[in-house]
Amino acid sequence: MVVAMASASLADAAFHIGICTGTVSQSEDDLRGAESMIAKYGDVSNGGMIKHITYPDNFMQEMETTISQIASFADDPLMKVVIVNQAIPGTTEAFRRIREKRDDILLFAGEAHEDPGVIESIANLAVNADNIARGYLIVAAAQKLGATDFVHISFPRHMSYELLSRRRNIMEEACKDFGMNFHFETAPDPTSDVGVAGAQQFILEKVPAWLDNYGDKTAFFCTNDAHTEPLLKRIAEGGGFFIEADLPSPLMGYPGALGVELADVKGDFPAILKRVEQAVADHGGAGRMGTWAYSYGYTNSIALVEFGRQCVDNGIDNSNFRRKFKKEDLFAAYSEATPGAQWSGSYYTDVQTGVEKKNHVLLYQDTYIFGKGYLEMTSVEVPEKYFSVK
Repeated sequence: MVVAMASASLADAAFHIGICTGTVSQSEDDLRGAESMIAKYGDVSNGGMIKHITYPDNFMQEMETTISQIASFADDPLMKVVIVNQAIPGTTEAFRRIREKRDDILLFAGEAHEDPGVIESIANLAVNADNIARGYLIVAAAQKLGATDFVHISFPRHMSYELLSRRRNIMEEACKDFGMNFHFETAPDPTSDVGVAGAQQFILEKVPAWLDNYGDKTAFFCTNDAHTEPLLKRIAEGGGFFIEADLPSPLMGYPGALGVELADVKGDFPAILKRVEQAVADHGGAGRMGTWAYSYGYTNSIALVEFGRQCVDNGIDNSNFRRKFKKEDLFAAYSEATPGAQWSGSYYTDVQTGVEKKNHVLLYQDTYIFGKGYLEMTSVEVPEKYFSVK
C-alpha cells in the first residue's frame, strides 16, 4: 500500500534518479536500500522518481554488460542523478559514457572499488568506508576486547585496490603497535571460477584450522561480503572475535549464519539489531562479535539518493557541484538515515601527493559489539602516522 501510494503521488515526477546495485547474493543491503527509496519515491516504471538496476554477480567477467547497463541511464531525458553502489570496476568507464551523452547528470560512486585517482577523474562524488582510519580502529577494537592475534582474509583482486591494500598494511602496523600477531590468509575470489558457493565452502573448512593454529583469542576480518556469512558461522561455533564486516551491517552475514528470521522487521534497523543481538547471545557470541548498528551498504543507497534529490531540488548539477558541495550536507544525509548512530570521516588525501580530494569522502560509523554496546570508536583519535602508510 505504501509503495502504491508513493508511486501515485509522484506520477509526474519532475526528474529521475538512477541507482545500480549488486544482487541479493553479492550485496543484499545495497539492493534493499534502493528498494526503500522506491517505496518512498516510486518507481520510474510507475511514474515515480527511482530507476533501479542490478549488475551481474560475475561483473568482472561481464564488465562490458555492466558498463552498458549503467551507461543506459543517460538515455532517460529526465535522469538527473546516477548512483552506483557498490561502484565496482567498470563504473568509471560507464560514467565516462554517460558524461559523453549528458553534461548535466550528477554521478555518485558509493563504495568505489577502482583506484581513487581513477574514479575521482569522472565522478562528482565518490564515497568509501574510511578504510584508512578503520585499519587502525578495527585492530584497536579487537585489542580492547582481548584479542591477541588478528587474521586478515582476502584475495589478489581486492589487494589490487589501493584503499583495501592500504587498510591491510595499516592493520599489520597497528598489530605491531598493540603487541598483537598479524596473519594474512588468502581465500578464493567469489567472482572466480569457484563462484560464491566454492568461496564460502573454503571459509567453512578453513576457519576451524585457523582457530587451532592461532587460538580462540584471534580476531578475524575479511574483505568480501560473500565470505562473511561462513566466517561468522564458524566464529560463533568455535570462538574468536569478529569486530565488524568490510561493509558493516547487522544484516551482513548474521541472519544466514545464525538462522535469524527478519522478514517482519525489514528496514527497521533498531529492531533488526535487537533480534540479531539475541541470536548472537544464544550462539555464545556476546562480547565477541560486532557490526555497525545500521547497514553501511543500505545507508549508502538511501543517503546518496536523498543527497542527490536535495542537490537537484537546490539547482545543483554537474556544472556547479564542485563549487556548491559541502561535506556537512552529505554527512547530514547519512545521519538522518541512521538515528542515534555516530559518524566520523574526512576527505580522501592522496598518499603520494598529500593533496586533499574534495570529491572523495571517507566515512565510518561507531562499532557496536553485541552484548556490550557501542565502543565509542568515533571518539578515538587515529595516530597521524597511519594516514601515511602505503
